[in-house]
Amino acid sequence: MSLVAIKSAIDTLSAPTISFTILTVLFPFFFPPSDWFEKIHRKLGFWRLWTKAGGITGLVLITSFFVIGYYDKNFNITLTKADNFPIVLMIYSMFFFIWLGMYKAYRNDIRIDQGLKPEEYNDPDDKVLVWPDLVYIEFIALILFQVFLIVWSILVAAPIEEPANPASTPNPSKAPWYFLGLQEMLVYYDPWIAGVLLPTMIIVGLMAIPYMDINKKGDGYYSFKERRVGMFIFMYGWVVLWLFLIVIGTFFRGPNWNFFGPFEYWDIHKVEALTNVNLSELLWVKLLNQGLPSNIFIRESVGFLSVSFYLFVLPVILAKTVLKDMYEAYGPTRYTSLMAFGLVMLALPIKMYLRWMINLKYIIAIPEWFFNI
Repeated sequence: MSLVAIKSAIDTLSAPTISFTILTVLFPFFFPPSDWFEKIHRKLGFWRLWTKAGGITGLVLITSFFVIGYYDKNFNITLTKADNFPIVLMIYSMFFFIWLGMYKAYRNDIRIDQGLKPEEYNDPDDKVLVWPDLVYIEFIALILFQVFLIVWSILVAAPIEEPANPASTPNPSKAPWYFLGLQEMLVYYDPWIAGVLLPTMIIVGLMAIPYMDINKKGDGYYSFKERRVGMFIFMYGWVVLWLFLIVIGTFFRGPNWNFFGPFEYWDIHKVEALTNVNLSELLWVKLLNQGLPSNIFIRESVGFLSVSFYLFVLPVILAKTVLKDMYEAYGPTRYTSLMAFGLVMLALPIKMYLRWMINLKYIIAIPEWFFNI
């Protein structure tokens, strides 16, 4: 296969509807949440991804992608921007540490199956003091990281541009790399949700994990088998719903915030024939072929019913059916908290697919009150 064909295939697969779907479908094989997935995981050899050879193979593939991109005239413009260097560093570092954690977890799972103790197990009488043991390690890490930042600041110029000019707005106008995930979420949610509610729930949810987690296994040592469901949910939210959105905002979003393949020319005149519609417009205008009702509650009734069912009725149904054991084990308070955070997290890919497939913008649209969901 020629290099041109490889680039064309990558551009095609990088379309969000394809790349996000592939990543979502394959994710259970990388982080199997149940015994059923784990059997397929081992049968197809996916477990080899967490071996040393699998880690080296992944690094080679990532490096090959960036090398090809560096010598591509279109991708080179985005890849060599000074403010995109942290993205490249993030991809390498996150891949390495995720692989390292899973590699150690699988080693411990094998030891536990053999009746042995985890590699990180320490004798309770064998204590490590904060001073000097831990402080020395932290101090050395501080010095090394400081040297890295100094070398980085010398070799790579800071991406400082001229003062803002309202008559000349950059196209695309992008936030700093650490906010690109939030900027991508703004495409699918109202600003008060994407910029305030969701980040708050992320922070509060991370703080609440120790209080909602009742599984005492896996404390103090790496293990995937003993925490497969929790790790699957966390890694999906972290890798797919956060890191992947940053990558999309960096490499795939071009002028006018249109999608472009990594090797595709960013044509400022590219036109996307999109007509964003709300759920109420789909119901009253397109389906019933009539105007929108003047009463807000009647107009958005289907949206209110949909959101209410998703957030309040669905958890009750699940608690009495497929998640009955979970409800009994966790109790009403923990179960309600977990469902609230889980359903809100799951709402993001749902909104993304609705936007990509049928151009649905808001499920509840009340611009009169600046309230949109």
